[in-house]
Amino acid sequence: MQILTNKLEFPSVNQANQYGMVAVGGDLSTDRLLLAYKSGIFPWYSDGEPIVWYSPNPRMVLFPDKLKVSKSMRQILKKGTFKVTFNQAFEEVIANCKTVNRTAQGETGTWITDEMKTAYIKLHKLGIAKSVEVWQDNTLVGGLYGLEIKDIFCGESMFSNVSNASKVAFIHLIKNNNYKLIDCQVYNDHLASLGAEEVSREEFLFFLQGT
Repeated sequence: MQILTNKLEFPSVNQANQYGMVAVGGDLSTDRLLLAYKSGIFPWYSDGEPIVWYSPNPRMVLFPDKLKVSKSMRQILKKGTFKVTFNQAFEEVIANCKTVNRTAQGETGTWITDEMKTAYIKLHKLGIAKSVEVWQDNTLVGGLYGLEIKDIFCGESMFSNVSNASKVAFIHLIKNNNYKLIDCQVYNDHLASLGAEEVSREEFLFFLQGT
């Protein structure tokens, strides 16, 4: 696995190990992050650790026409219990994603470091990182954020402080944009229930490089 220097480059994703790790080190500069995402690579590490860059195989994605909206979710959407906005509270969304309790998913701590939070806020100010916010009684109760690479949305994280709020954000993201693919990175049951599926790294890169 390659150790990155100050030079703005990544090794081929075909050099990733069995866990999808491509490289270690480098920085979270805007240029490096953009190069990473355009190459099918993303950072994932914890506080106190070096930056680790991944390109997993298989890759979890969702094709928008395969979105699954259950009958109960359709009823929730129809009731209008939640108000949904776009790019109105990016910093609040990422802050909530950083602090939300994920013990129910078997996770502890957070992989959204302060350094990562700052880097993605910079990308948002450049119009590259996007957010979806879900409100209930004027309180932010759910949302998600990620990067828009032309017509692919590279999802980073979501949170939900009340039942179904993150699902509402995800559904609105898809229905209100013309993305050809949603990059969900790695498998989880929550996204699978919404229609996400695993594809090979090669297939993912085919779609990504076609943008």
